[in-house]
Formats: sequence, C-alpha cells, structure tokens
Amino acid sequence: MHLLRVNVDFSYDPIYALGVVTAFDRFMQGYHPLADQESIYQALIKAEQDDPQRYRGDAERLEALAKNLAVKDLIASLKSPNDGGSDQELQGHLQAIINNPKFKYSRLFAIGLFTLLEQADPKGMEDKATREEILTQLAQVLNLPQDKLLKDLDLYRSNLEKLAQARIMMAEMTQAERKKREQRGNQAVETAQQST
Repeated sequence: MHLLRVNVDFSYDPIYALGVVTAFDRFMQGYHPLADQESIYQALIKAEQDDPQRYRGDAERLEALAKNLAVKDLIASLKSPNDGGSDQELQGHLQAIINNPKFKYSRLFAIGLFTLLEQADPKGMEDKATREEILTQLAQVLNLPQDKLLKDLDLYRSNLEKLAQARIMMAEMTQAERKKREQRGNQAVETAQQST
C-alpha cells in the first residue's frame, strides 16, 4: 500500500479500496484475538494517512452495487459508454480508469475488481474458463495488463485456499491436543482414585 501511495501515478479509487478491505478481511479470518482485528485495520489505513471509514464505506457501497450487476451488461456498457445500462456510479469509476492513460494497476485493485465480479456472478467466478473469459474482456476494456491480472488473481485465490487449509489443520491440531489433555486428566484422576 505504501509503495502504491507514493507512486506519482497512483490515485485512490473505490475499487482499490474494496481490494484493500477484502484482502484484509479474508486474510485476517481466524485471527485471534478477534477484538484486535479492527484496531489492526484502523492502524493499517491510518499509517497511510487515510480514513479507514472511507475505505470500508466505499467497499460496502460497491459490494452492494455489484449484487445487482450483470457482468455482461457492464462489459457491454464499458465498450459503448453512451448506451447506459449498468449502474452509473460503478460505470463512472471504471470509465475513469479507461480514460486515465497513467492508471496505476495494482494487485489490490485486481482483488477489488475480482470481488465485484464475485458479488455479481458467484457461480461464474468459480468456473475457471468463465472467470478467465470475463477477466480477459475486462482487462482489454479497462486497458489492464491481462497476464498480470490473471496471475495476480490466481495467486490471491491460491493463497486464500492455503489459508483455509491452514485454518482447518490448526483446528484439527487444537482439537487433538484438547483430547490428549482430557485423556491425561482422566488418567491422573484414575491413578489418584486407585492410590486411595
């Protein structure tokens, strides 16, 4: 985030904010103590001299817009902006990216874009062929580096899967350790009863 913010071509946009919030929330799932998550989030955004509520508010608003979005209509409206069609606010954000020849692409922006697509078409984003087709079309329309976008999102999805597996493994290890402690406790009680 810091390297992006100091880049001369970087400018804040709500899709980037959605990527920041989504990445934070998903990667911090299962973090304990749970109460510390919000203070860590606040510190992260404030360290960049920005407003955490701005990020969260923009992210929530875009997610709500995306739930009523048809991805094919969005792509068509971006190709022919005068046709209207999709949500005007979201289309405006994306049109600003198209019109900015110095737009600074980032992995966090890609995560935000992917999150929008997940909200709009959850089943389509699960299917690799559909996902890649949609991302390829969006990369072309938005003038984004297609290969980098696909690689960044594959890495992101892979990391989420690894984290989910690690959480399952940790839960299993914790449960196994709990059982061992119970067995040791039961054995200690039996031994104490036998000696009396």
